[in-house]
Amino acid sequence: MTTTEPVRRTPAPPSGTYLGMPKFARGAKTQLENNQLRRNLHKATHTIRAKRAARVAEVPQWQELRLAAEAIKNRTLRHLDTYLVQLEESLTRAGATVHFARDAAEANRIVVDLVRAKGVDEVVKVKSMATQEIELNEALEAAGIAAWETDLAELIVQLGHDRPSHILVPAIHRNRSEVREIFLREMKLYGTPAPADLSDDPAVLAGAARVHLREKFLRAKVAVSGANFAIAETGTLVVVESEGNGRMCLTLPETLISVVGIEKVLPTFADLEVFMQLLPRSSTGERMNPYTSMWTGVTPGDGPQEVHVVLIDNGRTNVLADPIGRPALRCIRCSACLNICPVYERVGGHAYGSVYPGPIGAVLTPQLRGITSEIDQSLPFASSLCGACFEVCPVRIPIPDMLVHLRHQVAEAKSHGRPHLESTLMAGGGWMFAKAGRFEAAEAMAAVAARVLHKDYLGPLPWPAAAWTRARDLPMPPTESFRAWWQRTRGEESK
Repeated sequence: MTTTEPVRRTPAPPSGTYLGMPKFARGAKTQLENNQLRRNLHKATHTIRAKRAARVAEVPQWQELRLAAEAIKNRTLRHLDTYLVQLEESLTRAGATVHFARDAAEANRIVVDLVRAKGVDEVVKVKSMATQEIELNEALEAAGIAAWETDLAELIVQLGHDRPSHILVPAIHRNRSEVREIFLREMKLYGTPAPADLSDDPAVLAGAARVHLREKFLRAKVAVSGANFAIAETGTLVVVESEGNGRMCLTLPETLISVVGIEKVLPTFADLEVFMQLLPRSSTGERMNPYTSMWTGVTPGDGPQEVHVVLIDNGRTNVLADPIGRPALRCIRCSACLNICPVYERVGGHAYGSVYPGPIGAVLTPQLRGITSEIDQSLPFASSLCGACFEVCPVRIPIPDMLVHLRHQVAEAKSHGRPHLESTLMAGGGWMFAKAGRFEAAEAMAAVAARVLHKDYLGPLPWPAAAWTRARDLPMPPTESFRAWWQRTRGEESK
């Protein structure tokens, strides 16, 4: 096996953090100008949603499964404190060590200390949204520890010095030609190089990734994972995946560190049956996922002989405290809401400035991080409120209702007790619509403006409408209203 000495420890991600990214309206405008991105997203999302629809149609009791999953998650969240204690006891009894982390900083510190204690300077990683959320890779890099992503899409993102754009398919914004260029340019810097004659055939690209990662799997002493589910009754952690890289990480290393959000708990092993029918169909459009890995603590002579589970809060108890926002914690990270969303399909994940993009990110991220930053204040408005996200959500999260709830919170936070601009405008509109004469006068003024300006779109307008019209194309009013047209063409007939 030919290898080269790495130039860097791991590929550096883009500079800055998600919180430093522009608010959604500006980010979306930039992404809309990328025609290649829009083509990639359109093809990928339509392919996945078609597969999902076909697999869901095979299950007559699909709606009953959704209701069951909602009920299980609601019961778990109502008694989360009890189930977390039970999970800790079950894990400890099975030989695992449990750590609780209040926030990202504490979770990162725990993981870094555990890796350092093993005397190694690298780890292999299973795809994990929780570790992305706390920016674990950056914390490990700062400590001199290389974190190698082993999921194919995550590898593409890492080698491309990029950020994930999708919950399930992080490199959805890349096409296969772009992936080929990334592999040829970057792989040789961090291990086994890609073949010089590498083509852009997906199977060939996957083969190059497999060869590149093989030495890392065989060399690694420590692995880091997340978990799709954590069973309180037995202390079993569950990871579902499609490539087998997770199985390699979960079985080969001597030490396994699993970073798990506290909302991933399920009360009993029997509850898992419901979610194992919902998750693969909702995420990849498959009847079942190719690899389901379950581990319960330590088994002597089989798999990792030292298992640590880091249960992280990082804002989740704040979400739990809000009865309207709480359903966001039911999310099982299937990404069905992203694939159906007309907004996400056109702008991609980077515009959201969040590890969790799309509709679920628009309701979950502002609650986890708070609505104090510009980006988080903008996320609840990153939606047309069409409701498609609720229709496909396997755990029935009422995302449109939550978006309206969060918009109200943002408006309240921005107003600081002063009258809202929106309420003032609505009062003015109510005054105009109250009398037919006032409405006709407004129509006439709009028609005059349209004839004078000779433009297709109105904007950008001055303050206070500037922020709204910078992010949207506002059509000019017609030069003749329907009322005027009817009077002109049908006036005699209507008498």
